[in-house]
Amino acid sequence: MNFDISDLLNSWEYQAGQIVVRRFQGKDGKEKIQLRVDLGLLQMNAFGRPDGKQPFGHESLFEHYKARLAKYEEEHEASDEGFKLDAEDCSKIQQEAIQFHHRYICLFQLKDYPGVIRDTERNIKVFDFVEQYAEARELAWAVMQLRPQLLMMQVRAKATMAQESGDHAKAIEAIQEGIDDLKAFYAKIERPELGEQSGEIQSLAAYLEEIRSTRPLTERERIEKALEEAIRREDYEKAAHYRDKLRKLNL
Repeated sequence: MNFDISDLLNSWEYQAGQIVVRRFQGKDGKEKIQLRVDLGLLQMNAFGRPDGKQPFGHESLFEHYKARLAKYEEEHEASDEGFKLDAEDCSKIQQEAIQFHHRYICLFQLKDYPGVIRDTERNIKVFDFVEQYAEARELAWAVMQLRPQLLMMQVRAKATMAQESGDHAKAIEAIQEGIDDLKAFYAKIERPELGEQSGEIQSLAAYLEEIRSTRPLTERERIEKALEEAIRREDYEKAAHYRDKLRKLNL
């Protein structure tokens, strides 16, 4: 068997600073995603656990640990008191979360926004689980530090879907909520000053301004703009006409 993938890499050029990704059907009949990196490529499944494995017979390690928790509660009168994730547990969960992190970045590039939302919501549940049960705060932080970028990607996916469907108000609302969630995250970890430096917040703020500047005006906004223009030109007859139209909108 020839293990050399040089021909494959030579036919698919790496582009520095860009996310180069493609989607295709594998020999096993499952959809695959490939990400081109400088020294080769990463391949992952488009659904389920990205590496295709089923640890301990479960769809993912996260499902395995949830099953462990359920068994623990069953043995302790429905109480989770005393259930903890040690350093090795958290490390394994983090490695799996990074797999999903790579995939939702690829999915965003492929414009599969529902897939982005699916994977980011999954990782949020993982972060919450680790935060609740990690035996030490620093272990939880090792996993939770992915949350800011995750929130940014999720918000951009939701806002882009809303914008493409013509619902600019929903897109704006999604971004504003995302910025608030990021600020709340930094406040929760007692580092609110990081919110001022956050590249994720800055990116969402720029996206928010972009949508606001390009969204179609509502009927009220069009009339108000026409009214302002009429007043500027001292065309008081037209100004009165636009004021009447605004009054009718208020009825």
